[in-house]
Amino acid sequence: MTYENLLLTYENNILLVTFNREKALNALNTRTMQELNYLFAEDLPTRKDLKGIVLTGAGDRAFVAGADIKEFLDLDNKGQNMAQYGQDTFFLIERFPKPVIAAVNGFALGGGCELAMACHLRVAGEKARFGQPEVNLGIIPGYGGTQRLTQLIGKSKALEFCMTADMIDAPEAYRLGLVNYVVPAGEEVNRAKSLIEKIGTKGPIAIAKVIESINAYFEDGVDGFAYEIKAFGETTNTADFREGASAFVEKRAAEFKGE
Repeated sequence: MTYENLLLTYENNILLVTFNREKALNALNTRTMQELNYLFAEDLPTRKDLKGIVLTGAGDRAFVAGADIKEFLDLDNKGQNMAQYGQDTFFLIERFPKPVIAAVNGFALGGGCELAMACHLRVAGEKARFGQPEVNLGIIPGYGGTQRLTQLIGKSKALEFCMTADMIDAPEAYRLGLVNYVVPAGEEVNRAKSLIEKIGTKGPIAIAKVIESINAYFEDGVDGFAYEIKAFGETTNTADFREGASAFVEKRAAEFKGE
């Protein structure tokens, strides 16, 4: 696939993905969602030396200011298909075995807020604003927003957030647990990259198993504790574990190879 709405910049084994529709406040239209789906389903799994991914928006006004409302006018009875594709795409992000960090540099509204929540971590600039304003249109979040928001900030605040359609600023998002860090405007991407560099010094198999195991807590019909036991056993049977344990005993930095 040729990327038209995503700008990819690969440096030091970190992929910076910029939603590049600045005039539309980087809104998620159909083409952008298709590119995002292809990126995580087909492209990224082939990049073996990848440390992690940072998602951000072009310009300084918006991370992603929701879905493209113009396309909503043609939905009619196709709404479930749209929501299903959106959720499938965001699950690809949430379940990706390398760290995915949202560098929120402006408005993260509707689908943009849902996108940020699908990432493993969120770094917000001081000018970032978050909201799920779908009820203003007579609809609800459809890309997993009601579920991930409840997971992150709790039922009562999630209900308030979605029913009032109020926006919150970065400090309030941090207080609620919606974001991990608040940084000066313009420093979002650098902070996200530094987190990936730090995570990149750890065992890559272990990082993947951490992501799997924590996600398992929220999976229907999955015993997260049993999943953790299985994942723990799998990590102890790796060369990385032997290297990590030896490095600890020998008081040196471990050199993990993902094996």
